[in-house]
Amino acid sequence: MNMKTLLSLSLVLIGLLTLSGTAQAEERITLGRTILLENGKHGADIPLLVCRRVNAIKVKADRDAYLKQVKVTFKNGETKTISFYRNIKEDDTTDWRKFGYKRCVKKLEVFGESKNSSAGIRVYGRQ
Repeated sequence: MNMKTLLSLSLVLIGLLTLSGTAQAEERITLGRTILLENGKHGADIPLLVCRRVNAIKVKADRDAYLKQVKVTFKNGETKTISFYRNIKEDDTTDWRKFGYKRCVKKLEVFGESKNSSAGIRVYGRQ
């Protein structure tokens, strides 16, 4: 191999490593799933078996639903209630709601109602 080819190959590899680092920084993980009922008056709990460190959450509905709030409980016992108060169409997601920095999430409680008999809800975290 000549020097020019070696240099080009090195630059391509460095570029790929940089891209993979950026992709990992924005990695989305599933924190948990639950079901909202049509006349749900109580929150639907999602206990996490392992504390997950994330800096934001996003909610996805498997069916049409009205999402009110998500109450997040952190490892240190603090809670944060994130208000949405919006309709989510089937297979649609909310925007990312940030915590400010990475926090260890221990439990989620989702408040809302299904437009049908029930709607599956997924909560994602961004690492």
